[in-house]
Amino acid sequence: MIQLSGLTKSFGDRVLFGAVTWQVDDRERVGLCGPNGAGKTTLLRMLAGIDEPDAGDIIKPAGLTIGYLPQDGLEHQGRTVFGEASLAFAPLLAMKEEMHSLEERMGAPEATEDDQAQMLDRYSELSDRFRLAEGYSIDLQVATVLTGLGFSRADFDRPADTFSGGWQMRIALAKLLLGRPGLLLLDEPTNHLDLEARNWLESYLREYPHAVMLVSHDRFFLDSVVTRIADLNLRTLTDYHGNYSDYLVERDARIERLRAAKREQDEEVARVKLFVDRFRYQATKAAQVQSRIKMLEKVVPIEVPPERKKVHFTFPAAPKGGRTVLELKHVRKAYGPLVVFEDLSLHIERGDRIALVGPNGTGKSTLMRMLSASESPDRGERHPGHQVVAEYFAQDEATRLDPVKTVYETLVSGSPMHMVPAIRTILGGFLFSGDDIYKKCGVLSGGERTRLAVARMLLRPSNLLLLDEPTNHLDLDSKDVLLDALVDYGGTLIFVSHDRYFVERLATRIIEIGGGRAESFPGTYPEFLWRKEHLHESAPAPEPGRTVLRPAAEPRVAKTAHRQAQEKGPRAAAKVDHEQRKREQAEQRKLDREKKQRQARVADLETRIAAHEESIRTLESRMSAPGFYDDRDAAQQAVSRHQTLMWEVGELMHQWEMLAGLAERRGGDDE
Repeated sequence: MIQLSGLTKSFGDRVLFGAVTWQVDDRERVGLCGPNGAGKTTLLRMLAGIDEPDAGDIIKPAGLTIGYLPQDGLEHQGRTVFGEASLAFAPLLAMKEEMHSLEERMGAPEATEDDQAQMLDRYSELSDRFRLAEGYSIDLQVATVLTGLGFSRADFDRPADTFSGGWQMRIALAKLLLGRPGLLLLDEPTNHLDLEARNWLESYLREYPHAVMLVSHDRFFLDSVVTRIADLNLRTLTDYHGNYSDYLVERDARIERLRAAKREQDEEVARVKLFVDRFRYQATKAAQVQSRIKMLEKVVPIEVPPERKKVHFTFPAAPKGGRTVLELKHVRKAYGPLVVFEDLSLHIERGDRIALVGPNGTGKSTLMRMLSASESPDRGERHPGHQVVAEYFAQDEATRLDPVKTVYETLVSGSPMHMVPAIRTILGGFLFSGDDIYKKCGVLSGGERTRLAVARMLLRPSNLLLLDEPTNHLDLDSKDVLLDALVDYGGTLIFVSHDRYFVERLATRIIEIGGGRAESFPGTYPEFLWRKEHLHESAPAPEPGRTVLRPAAEPRVAKTAHRQAQEKGPRAAAKVDHEQRKREQAEQRKLDREKKQRQARVADLETRIAAHEESIRTLESRMSAPGFYDDRDAAQQAVSRHQTLMWEVGELMHQWEMLAGLAERRGGDDE
């Protein structure tokens, strides 16, 4: 679908891509991986047409639409959230506006019969196109995506410019997903999403009907979404089929093979050089020496990616505390009219590993601040346990670093003396090497400051860790260092993280925050999700404005009403029976209407698919005829038209399959 041919890109003397040839096919979901600074964002920007390669070509089919989500820097102004997201359907909205205009003009008294006939033809054409493009479901599609990304119904009518940077990126992501470009480029799409929104986005991207290419430092997200990993290293792209976990296994095996080949090559080169040096000045060996010199000149050195250091770290020892670590009793917390918690009680015992989960804005960070005593409750009590030594990592921890101190000085200050020898090792694990350790904190980027703040936390002794989003801005290798350390941590752990893999590896208890409450679920995160799903199935809650039918309960209610009516007399019983039949008939008519609409849609799709396939066969006959390529312009137009028709058939088939699957779930009564 899109192909790189001899792509080269460099910044100064630093080469990111060296004559790379590579391609992405339709419906593939590709994860782009590689060390920091390898050029992942640069590649996405070149594919999006923002940056240009130094040499080579990016070959795209005619009509391919590309959507790009950068890491940050997007702002939306002048519209509501709903209005901004609806711009993804700008052509359909323009069509809708023209239809409204035609309706008004056709009803005008000054319109002649000829004018009305022309306008009616145009209106009929627009109406058909609008219906086939699913224009009548625009509001539903926009609401579904915005809700999935964490916006509440009350947010829909708020001005977009009142939202923070993270929510601005969610608006941009919603517009991209609704626009359904042929190639979707996402640079760290999960950075500003909570766990619920990430889970929704995973499901959405797995069903996305076109190609997706993304960069992410969320291992679980990559495992769930991608079907191929492209590893950017040593100025080229190497493909690994499967998800991220498959890639790790195959990459390590490939690198081991490269290292073995490199060792053999080095040994062979050393042996040949030894021969040349030994017999260089012997006339009887001159021909053999020259032959080996030419052989050495032809050797292409095997390049091996630099070895990624595995940093194993143990927290410094801290005094052992009592069984009860922390208690909150009847706590209330509000900010003006906004009540975050009301009568909250929480008991935390030694050894607990608690993940706080819930949508953004429900109070997770507020609870962390109260647990750490950095913020007091309006009412209620906080009781720390015996000999508790707490370490609190706030969301803005990186901004609290002393800008005057160097990286090394920041870690030395406050660390136990016996941990000082391990400081350079820890810094290496968080990507600080060489002269980086002498940089002032004031000149570090946001990501570097976060990595340094995490490293400083690891060096301080504690038996209670309170971590609020410690993995923000960490790459996968740095996350592994932190995760391995926390897995071996012997104290009590309370954390907020939107990284699903992180939560699954660490949590043994889940506390769900929302609605002013904190509900505790013992067990792991997958068990928490399973329990929530089954509780929801056993007691489904109706959506706002929608009645949920409960088939198992309704017959009992009807029988009870009928028995009560019989007790009042035959006339009352007959009235109840009549009303029950009316309800059943109305429901049946509704089901019949839905069935007819579905069958009409399927028939329409089948007609369009057949017409497209006939056009494709006609074009293929022309393309196979002698002399077809003599007129290059005409041939190119025919080839582009053939590709467009093939993509459209794929999209129509996808819609047909979805409707067919719906019919099967409804019991196959659409046949």
